Amino acid sequence: MPTSVVCRNIFNMGFKHKVFDACLALLEEKINSLKKILSELEEGSQNDSKSSAGDKHETSRAMMQLEQEKISKQLKDLLEQKSQLKKSGSLVKTNNGFLFLSIPMGKVVVDETGIMAISPQSPLGLKLFGLKAGDKTEINGTFYLIESVE
Repeated sequence: MPTSVVCRNIFNMGFKHKVFDACLALLEEKINSLKKILSELEEGSQNDSKSSAGDKHETSRAMMQLEQEKISKQLKDLLEQKSQLKKSGSLVKTNNGFLFLSIPMGKVVVDETGIMAISPQSPLGLKLFGLKAGDKTEINGTFYLIESVE
């Protein structure tokens, strides 16, 4: 999302970098966790193929295969989010706190400050698009005064 106003406050510029790093670290943690689960499932599948045959065995293998496919899709989605995070991200300070328009991660805490990481395509993200410091918007009865954008 292009920003209309760039905040010149050095603290905030460093803060945006910290928010980015926190989001990236959370994604990496989730990615590594899914890779570990996939590896364990593959190991289990190889060990299971050495055991006895039969209906119970086939059902078990099919369930493992479905789980591997589900985890692989989640991993692919996270890798896509990581790619999107590296491409963009606007830190918006409002009267209701900080919003990081990048990827939908929910609440991220940086330096004891809660930041909501939301998608630019979310209803609030779309309302914020193109706004600059001093602008106001409202969504679902909540009013937002834009204090700064970077």
